Amino acid sequence: MTYKARKKLALFVLVVGLPVYIIVAVTIMSYMMTQEVRFPLIVEFFVYVALGIGWAFPLKWVFKGIGQPDPDAPENR
Repeated sequence: MTYKARKKLALFVLVVGLPVYIIVAVTIMSYMMTQEVRFPLIVEFFVYVALGIGWAFPLKWVFKGIGQPDPDAPENR
């Protein structure tokens, strides 16, 4: 995948994908907390941690090297 395509995909993930993921995660957690039996606090903590960082691992390849200059661009020196 080219640098420009990865950069556009990373922007799409941050602007559209991450808010959708947050809405889904909050909906799931609110559903879990409104049930008759609530999970112990430590279990909820680890679920929140997993949801908080879990989205980044599958998308690591998209964000890797995005802050660097375009390696495919011709040098203007």
